[in-house]
Amino acid sequence: MILIRRRAYARAGLVGNPSDGYHGKTVSVIVKNFHAEVVLYEWQNLEIVLTREDKTRFRSLKELRDDVTQHGYYGGVRLVKATIKRFADYCARNQILLHDRNFSIRYESNIPRNVGLAGSSAIIVATLRALMDFYHVEIPLEVQPSLALSVENNELNIPGGLQDRVIQVYEGCVSMNFAKETMRDIGGFQCGVYERLDPGLLPNLYVAYADELGEPTEVLHNDLRGRFNRGDPDVIAAMRHFAQLAAAGRDAIVARDCESLSRLMDENFDTRRSICNLHAGHIQMIEAARRAGASAKFAGSGGAIIGTFKDQAMFDALTSELAKMQCIVVRPKIA
Repeated sequence: MILIRRRAYARAGLVGNPSDGYHGKTVSVIVKNFHAEVVLYEWQNLEIVLTREDKTRFRSLKELRDDVTQHGYYGGVRLVKATIKRFADYCARNQILLHDRNFSIRYESNIPRNVGLAGSSAIIVATLRALMDFYHVEIPLEVQPSLALSVENNELNIPGGLQDRVIQVYEGCVSMNFAKETMRDIGGFQCGVYERLDPGLLPNLYVAYADELGEPTEVLHNDLRGRFNRGDPDVIAAMRHFAQLAAAGRDAIVARDCESLSRLMDENFDTRRSICNLHAGHIQMIEAARRAGASAKFAGSGGAIIGTFKDQAMFDALTSELAKMQCIVVRPKIA
């Protein structure tokens, strides 16, 4: 029996986000502390196995309410199902003949939910990797993020940008350029310009999150999208500035200029705060990290934060400050 097991990892936006969905630039890192894993094996029928996040039987009304609060209404099965459909569409459009054997597929994930560490896109990327292996299909690396994004944008009408999928496909540390003039059409997909950076050049990094302070990405992104589309000058100027910060951040990493990178990351959050109404708890996390001497910004759009710190003493102070808010602090595994 063919048994395929593939993973994709959490990610954190280092600088430039959320401009990836607005023709901007970003630098991101993979966070291998957390992963989504997909297991696929040959089976008599094509079957998507429900996980505990997709449960439909509950012991009480309270349990149902708690489950919806933590996992939403659909869990990850819709992501797997939509990925299979988009993969099949891609193969049909490119005249790639697939064998007729069926499979059973299931997923599991330990990526914290709704804190902005890209748990949904990790399920999609892991599923896509398993499908490519099962059907022996090679999809160009630069196309894979755009195909993964189309699962949520086109199939499920979930807003999002390319950043998460790029770093989850490429892994490590990647500088990304999504400016209109640099985007390329490859096989019907819009692809940016992606540059791998040596993770060994990065300073000390931390990621922190609190499960109870998580909120869906749409809470922040939907209003920004509407304001951007309506030509809000503050939002448009901010997106340009995010892109400038990302370009400067890329240069700071290459030059191993930790102080400049830290300043740019702080400025990234301050710019975001100037155009968004942010969760009070998320602001308190940022302020707590900065009180310890660390830099701090959002890792995504759900409340997790990322920043730099100088040494173990500062990391200990950072952990102590954030523990007062029931935050979990980790040093991201990147390479």
